[in-house]
Amino acid sequence: MSLVVETGEGLATAESYCSVADATTYHANLGNAAWAALTSDTIREQCLRKATIYLEGRYRSRWKGYRNTATQALSWPRAFVYLEPFYLGAVGSYPYLVASNVVPVEVKNACASLALRAATVTLMADESRTASSETVGPISITYDAYSGQAVRYKEIDTMLHPYMKSGGGQVPMVRA
Repeated sequence: MSLVVETGEGLATAESYCSVADATTYHANLGNAAWAALTSDTIREQCLRKATIYLEGRYRSRWKGYRNTATQALSWPRAFVYLEPFYLGAVGSYPYLVASNVVPVEVKNACASLALRAATVTLMADESRTASSETVGPISITYDAYSGQAVRYKEIDTMLHPYMKSGGGQVPMVRA
């Protein structure tokens, strides 16, 4: 079955934010030969689906703005997404409203990047309790009790940061 890529129309059947062709270009531009080494476009499509599932699960509740329609399959396209800094007329590096009929290039690139990872690892692996101490023969390892168990992809978090709601939900106080 052919991959259904979100075009910015809010498709009810969309399965990916990025096409195989766009992912191939992205990885070729970065010199990621591992993407070209995948044996078929079917496998690349499967990886893009897995990457999109990860993006939806990890970021769905954190995106700025609102989905355009209740029937669209994915979180993008979105309406009322202002890129920071944009409050009280402030002008900064991204002082504009994202068009409500697009999937931002950063979202597409994040999907492509995660798809390459999905070829070799499970993006949303099940979590279990971590051991605080482990000994195998003469080797002993103690884990930080407060570190997270899930893998975080800093590259993806950084790429998508402009499209995320601010943490804490606090409104800045302005004095005249």
